[in-house]
Amino acid sequence: MVVQPLDHTFAALADPTRRAILARLAAGEAGVMELAKPFAMSQPAISKHLKVLERAGLISRGRQAQSRPCRLEAGPLREVAEWAERYRRYWEHSFARLDKYLSQLQRQEKRHGRNSTKQRRRGA
Repeated sequence: MVVQPLDHTFAALADPTRRAILARLAAGEAGVMELAKPFAMSQPAISKHLKVLERAGLISRGRQAQSRPCRLEAGPLREVAEWAERYRRYWEHSFARLDKYLSQLQRQEKRHGRNSTKQRRRGA
């Protein structure tokens, strides 16, 4: 089975720690120790999360003397947004059809002298 880039992106985004790291990096570059501060985990554990994010193309790591600052790479997130956009249009269309159907039901109820479904349930 061939793993697509989108699969790596979704796998990386599935973890709340990695999403929090990305949210922090959206504010600017940060080193591993800075990224580890808010979490109750070791530096090696954070490094593993960073490797997953790097493999997915969501972050890149530079070199500045002894440190390796991380920076957000938003390209894969754009791909996720484009993928989700197709489904957003589908749901909007589905909701529009549902709204139209509900409007038809309301008009029918008014025509037949029923004010609301609630009144029918109460026996009014």
